[in-house]
Amino acid sequence: MSDSLLQLDLSIVFVAAVILIWFMIAYQLVLTVAGFFHTLRSAKEKREVDGLVFDWPEVAVLIPAHNEGIVIRHTLEAMLAFDYPADRYEVLVINDGSSDDTGAIVAEFAGRDRRIRLIDVPPGEGGKGKSRALNIGLAHTDAGLISVYDADNTPEPASLRYLVAQLLLHPELGACIGKFRTVNKDRNLLTRFINVETLSFQSIVQAGRWALFRVSTLPGTNYVIRRPLLDHLGGWDESAITEDSEMSIRIYMEGFRIKVIPYAVTHEQEPETWRVWFKQRTRWVRGNNYVATKFFRQIPKFKDKVLAIEVLYLLSLYYVFFVAIVASDLLFLASLVHLVAIPLPGPYTAVWVLAFLLFIMEILLALAYDREDSFAKIGLIVLAYFTYCQLWIAVVARALWLDVVKREQQTWVKTVRFQRKPARD
Repeated sequence: MSDSLLQLDLSIVFVAAVILIWFMIAYQLVLTVAGFFHTLRSAKEKREVDGLVFDWPEVAVLIPAHNEGIVIRHTLEAMLAFDYPADRYEVLVINDGSSDDTGAIVAEFAGRDRRIRLIDVPPGEGGKGKSRALNIGLAHTDAGLISVYDADNTPEPASLRYLVAQLLLHPELGACIGKFRTVNKDRNLLTRFINVETLSFQSIVQAGRWALFRVSTLPGTNYVIRRPLLDHLGGWDESAITEDSEMSIRIYMEGFRIKVIPYAVTHEQEPETWRVWFKQRTRWVRGNNYVATKFFRQIPKFKDKVLAIEVLYLLSLYYVFFVAIVASDLLFLASLVHLVAIPLPGPYTAVWVLAFLLFIMEILLALAYDREDSFAKIGLIVLAYFTYCQLWIAVVARALWLDVVKREQQTWVKTVRFQRKPARD
């Protein structure tokens, strides 16, 4: 291939990467603004809900637990502190083949408070994944509403009440999700990065999509779903290692919605080492691969075309981001060492700088919703862009290698817990 043709091909790739990244940033900006208005409306909605009186239905809180002895005591204390009527909810801890003291701790709580129930997965059937544990727990309750929390969560007392209230007020909702915040956000640099990532995702992608399209996805914890809908769907898909995203799509296919309730808050632990983080995120991407494979061909059958587009965007988000970042990184490095030159005229330097500034502004605005914006956060966001964000390339590449090349069977991998400290605002 001649040098001129190579330059032309590289120019096309470069411009395509610029357009793709700018599309993502512009879309994220729209979502950020929409998420801001949803936050404002939610503050008013919270005050209105606080003034209403409900006939509270029975709720079963399901907590899958596999070797959670290091955190389960804090979780159960938080569950017993719900301001929901004590005779209207129960907490079922599904002891999923634990080899530590998880079962003993839960049994201790169950012995002094009837709201706590210990469900032991039969010997030889434990450790098969969160979906399996949830289905076992579901079979042990007749409650009309089902709530799910991870075993490291310490929800605020009003969170369950706020989630249930929205299902009572809006029959079109199949489920409601709250917000999760990082309890160990100040432990090290990684947890600071994760805190910025999770708050941004919830305030931009979750709240923004709900405000614009009435679309959001189950986060895996701090949510309530209608039992009849669960039964109709046949429970959780035990082949899905990210059961939350898989269940979300099936809920929408049945014509129900999933609402974001940002004032229903839980605190959860995030990975504190890069190795644990990498394994968890790889599981997320592989789980998304399964969901994409399962539902991709069904998207054209969706009656709601806006919903179909949003589901398509959700399923392809990892890969759109992957392609855009890899292309831009390679071209940037090649240009930096003068291996290639882009002959097309245009203010590319200004375009890249402006895109980077917009990225920072979007994240800062999202953090402001939770009063976590500060001057120091700017430096953290800049550092995250050149380090933490780039590591997602390795995560997506690893997931694709395991699923597409090696075709390795997907198995659920538990996230390692660490000794907890009290949440700080």
